[in-house]
Amino acid sequence: MPLSLRMTALVAMAALSAALSPVHAADRCERLVATGDPAHPPYLWRDPQQPEKLLGVHADLLERLAKELGVSIELIPSGSLSKAQAEVVSGRADLLLGAQLSTAGLQAMDFVHPPLQSTPSVVWVRRDAAFAYSGWNDLRGRQGLLLKDAALGAQFETFARANLTLKQVDGLEEALDLLRRERADFLIFDRYSGSASIAAMGFADELQALDWPVASQNLHLALSHSSACNEPWLRGQLALKLTELAATGVADGLLQINLQRWMQQLAPVVEIETPQE
Repeated sequence: MPLSLRMTALVAMAALSAALSPVHAADRCERLVATGDPAHPPYLWRDPQQPEKLLGVHADLLERLAKELGVSIELIPSGSLSKAQAEVVSGRADLLLGAQLSTAGLQAMDFVHPPLQSTPSVVWVRRDAAFAYSGWNDLRGRQGLLLKDAALGAQFETFARANLTLKQVDGLEEALDLLRRERADFLIFDRYSGSASIAAMGFADELQALDWPVASQNLHLALSHSSACNEPWLRGQLALKLTELAATGVADGLLQINLQRWMQQLAPVVEIETPQE
């Protein structure tokens, strides 16, 4: 079954189960543990003053969810994205923040819909070597970079395999170093996370994002199959509360707040891109 259809089926079943189940999840699960990538500003990052505390858009959304559900959710750092994924897959943590939908992920987690955030991935270039870009074909014949864990959708990935030259790298710092040293022509990366990180590293005068997005990535809240708290009521309520939050535009407001918070903590005041109203 295609991922999109399976996702829809999971959401529908969770909502139906939640409506029919008379058992409140808090009666069975008084405490949940969540984790995520601690190096993904403005969505999630370590507080420099309190390294065991995670801040960001997703931390703020999780706090709201906990309050709405009436359950305690402890957000813990796991060191890296791969370690966070391992904690959730094993059941040592119940929830993964910022999870990207994948076939492998569906084997170990239930992805809650709607997503926490839909983020645009854009083309980053050196300011002195910018080029006209209005679609994927404009990337042909150029050397590009892509992080190994990037998920840009099946349609783009099929196009890229057939038409583009993309080198996969382990992390953002390596990618930016290659781009700045003219070892590549462009980098495909998240607009807002890229803007925050590039400004904090002092590269904002050298690098820029081209206007048109390559793709949009959905960052989900995912519930471990191994979690003792993975119950119909909880899955349905998470979907319901995220739907309500999405309707109010809360995440967009939190994105702007956390972009500024990140920059104030880690770098001198600089101008960074914020979502347009």
